[in-house]
Amino acid sequence: MKHLIYILLVCSALTACKKSDKLPPIDNAIDLDGTTINDSSINHPENFLLSVANPTPSLLEKSTPVIIAVHGFSATTFEWLEFKNFVKAKSKALISVVLLGGHGRDYADFKKATWEEWQAPILQEYLTLRELGYTNISFIGSSTGCPLILEALSTNKLNTDVLKNVYFIDPIIVPSNKTLSLVSAVGPALGYSESTMELGENGFWYKYRPYQALEQLNDITQIMRKKLENGIHIPDHVSLTVYKAKKDGSADPISAALFYQGITNKQKFNVKIINSDLHVFTRLKGRNVITPEAIQLQNDVFNEILSTL
Repeated sequence: MKHLIYILLVCSALTACKKSDKLPPIDNAIDLDGTTINDSSINHPENFLLSVANPTPSLLEKSTPVIIAVHGFSATTFEWLEFKNFVKAKSKALISVVLLGGHGRDYADFKKATWEEWQAPILQEYLTLRELGYTNISFIGSSTGCPLILEALSTNKLNTDVLKNVYFIDPIIVPSNKTLSLVSAVGPALGYSESTMELGENGFWYKYRPYQALEQLNDITQIMRKKLENGIHIPDHVSLTVYKAKKDGSADPISAALFYQGITNKQKFNVKIINSDLHVFTRLKGRNVITPEAIQLQNDVFNEILSTL
């Protein structure tokens, strides 16, 4: 740890002298970061967004529970593919899977997008569904999708009259990697960081994370940490459930404790600690190792969520 801090301090000292404009070694054939691969929702939004798939809902459809799924930082709609298929198979609810702004395209788009731009499609899909007459809407967010949703609720960006439930999977309020807070100092010298991809993740996550995007991640997590420390009142009619893995390499489990301390009205609030060491334990597809226990946990949580809509 001391060596890491020393390296970071040296990088920080060099930042004022040199900024890295070096592009990462992107492979257009397999990397989402390249100019060839895009998230499928961009070309076929009707397969992901309920507002596009069904802009003229019947009276029955308007009253059917709708859940808007929101993925995390550097991910795509792939993160919620299993849940989307699960919901459709059960036929008890409708689902809309949102692609965060600046995501699912190329490295340049990811690099320049702000967290407010990440958030914009979430707000737009909720607004559109509400205007179309859907009366029973819920959110499910994973990782960075959670603070983006929570920020919108805490600042009254949404009319919550048709919002019923919010589910957070491994919300990132305190990152497990504490060096994220130093990104503004060392980022310009480093340019980007490289992620280790599992076998089935190529093309669905950004392999290279520009420091500008990491700065935005740091900003939104710090904003929401302070808000939770000051207290956040969720609308009384909205149920909020936080599912948090015991071990998590991306979102420090203390994030769950901050939610418990920071949500001021707890009548419809629950925190559930999950026996898992996977970040976003609800997503198994694409991982190197998938255990029977992980499959059962995923199935149990999916069923529990659908039962509470």
